[in-house]
Amino acid sequence: MPIHTAIVHVALHTPSHSGVGDLLSYASAQPLPPGTLVRVPLGKREVLGVVWDAAEATGELPEGAAMRPVAGVLEGVAPLALPWRRLVAFAARYYQRALGEVALAALPPQLRDLQPDQLARRLKRPAKALDQDGSENAIQTIALTAEQERARARISSESGPFLLFGSTGSGKTEVYLRCVQEALEADPTAQALVMVPEINLTPQLEERFTTRFAPRFGSQAVVSLHSGMTNPQRLKSWLAAHSGAARIVLGTRMAVFASLPGLKIIVVDEEHDPSYKQQEGARYSARDLAIWRGREQGAKVLLGSATPSLETWHASRPPTPEDPEGGRYVRLAMPSRIGAGALARVRRVDMNQQPRRAIFSAPLLAAISERVARGEQSMVLLNRRGYAPVLHCADCGWKSDCPHCSAHQVFHKTDRTLRCHHCGYTVRVPRACPTCGSPDIHSMGRGTEQLEEQLGDLLSEVLRPDRTPARIARIDADTTKAKGALEAQLAQVHAGEVDVLVGTQMIAKGHDFRRITLVAAVQPDGALFSSDFRAPERLFALLMQAAGRAGRDAAYMAAQGTQCEMWVQTFHPQHTVYEALRKHDYEAFAAQQLKEREEAAMPPFAYQALVRADARTQEVAQGFLTAATAAAHAAGLPGLDAVTLFPPVPLTIQRVANVERAQMLMESGSRTALQRFLAAWQPVLQATRSAPEHKGLVRWLVDVDPLVI
Repeated sequence: MPIHTAIVHVALHTPSHSGVGDLLSYASAQPLPPGTLVRVPLGKREVLGVVWDAAEATGELPEGAAMRPVAGVLEGVAPLALPWRRLVAFAARYYQRALGEVALAALPPQLRDLQPDQLARRLKRPAKALDQDGSENAIQTIALTAEQERARARISSESGPFLLFGSTGSGKTEVYLRCVQEALEADPTAQALVMVPEINLTPQLEERFTTRFAPRFGSQAVVSLHSGMTNPQRLKSWLAAHSGAARIVLGTRMAVFASLPGLKIIVVDEEHDPSYKQQEGARYSARDLAIWRGREQGAKVLLGSATPSLETWHASRPPTPEDPEGGRYVRLAMPSRIGAGALARVRRVDMNQQPRRAIFSAPLLAAISERVARGEQSMVLLNRRGYAPVLHCADCGWKSDCPHCSAHQVFHKTDRTLRCHHCGYTVRVPRACPTCGSPDIHSMGRGTEQLEEQLGDLLSEVLRPDRTPARIARIDADTTKAKGALEAQLAQVHAGEVDVLVGTQMIAKGHDFRRITLVAAVQPDGALFSSDFRAPERLFALLMQAAGRAGRDAAYMAAQGTQCEMWVQTFHPQHTVYEALRKHDYEAFAAQQLKEREEAAMPPFAYQALVRADARTQEVAQGFLTAATAAAHAAGLPGLDAVTLFPPVPLTIQRVANVERAQMLMESGSRTALQRFLAAWQPVLQATRSAPEHKGLVRWLVDVDPLVI
């Protein structure tokens, strides 16, 4: 038997809020450096862990105590570096999660399952040779505009972090490429991390980066990391990044935890997008962690957006006499489009003056018809998939409610189903009302399926220049389920095989459509009067991003002799959101919103956290939060005097999959006070859960800096 001479402290993914502790101790036959990946026993299982602290000599154990030995070491994988461990430790501490949970979630799923011998065999497989040695091939670049060059020069000479505030079509991606190129050429071991908000934006960005950098560094030097990849693909990309073989990592929010020992630059494209905030497990913000990681690792951080989040916009405010220090970010403006292309002209249609129940106004339909007849493309945006949000019985008032959620089942006409978009419960559409038997069942509201169908009818007589009928396509979560479906549909749009593209927000962000000259938002008003104080910000960003899909190719627009347009059908044409959109005036919109936020003491002028509770009944969920609040006051927890705790309330959709959900909001003018209180409250929450009256509690979690309240 081996003689165990050292104790190692290992981070494991233990059950959430189990009270086991962040680190467990194991005996090792030899000292293991921090960051080493090991297989260790946990209960009856054997799991992956990360050695966190330096090994220490085995001491005397308490009588009757035994220390279980490390089962194996994953040889061939270099220990995870200190900057990576510090990032994980900060994320766990700030977002109030267990250290091992964050650490193991940041590693590829397949790595957690491989035994040391299996990993050793995988690492022995011959790697594909790089297709270029990179020694003589120059990177082919394009000339920068004056605005792009000014931004690049400041990024090169200053430390940042930077906000690249560029209008849609201003060439932000080219600035990213040039800054990454400078970092890689300056240091042969340098690595770059480039993040995008959604998976569907990764392939086109990967193609662009590969085209630019493969001739110099080889195609294997550019890898992707996102949840749409298979587990073997993710492991391969992670190992390439961890070893330094991958010079550029492209990915979604999970990529912020990639092991990049040579990290020199981080790019966060469309930094305003809420997709950067994880909504399950450890609810971290990848954008905020990117800022923290860049500072800790000495890497430059570049945030890019045409519609920055108000938090980022406020953090990048320039110094003024009233605020001599200004923000902590450097704001770089690029207001002009490449090739002197014009921004879309915004036209508002007052739907109060249109026929009742009209989906498309006559002026908008005429404008789309004209574009089709000229061979141009149009895009119609409705952020609701399905045919209709609900079915309704005119006789008894029955609605297609989900039996497991406090939400409606959405009518999908394509496959004649009613589908809950929250729990996935699906049934066939009934032939008659399930309550009264009446056959008079109607759809209420509209989804992208209905828009596609209506346009097919309304444009049936409209012919393209080659005298063929108009071609309409739809892109949403329903049409892109199959592997490769999204790429195939986008390729059709780029090839000009689609005249009118209907879709959800999936089509509004980041895509470089060259022939779209008209964009229309048909039902955007729902967000104007939401209880969520961030709803106007999100709506404005979505519409500005959508407007940016039109007229991106200045040469094409000049050849067509037309002007790109953004049409907005609304019952509130004078609303401040639409007024600012008409002028493409993000700065005025942001100033107005920030003034309201400051008066109401809301982020970014205050800090928030939520505690959410899921239970079998709403009474148990709210009872747990009420009891935990009382316990916090009784204990006089540190920081409580600077934190406001609001009463618990049900979530907007309070029941999902037969689980009731409640939450309570906390606010503070001090981030430090809020963090100090949350850290002290964790054991109180755990103890409160153990009380008999909370037996029906399913789970609870803390959400720091929530985006949805």
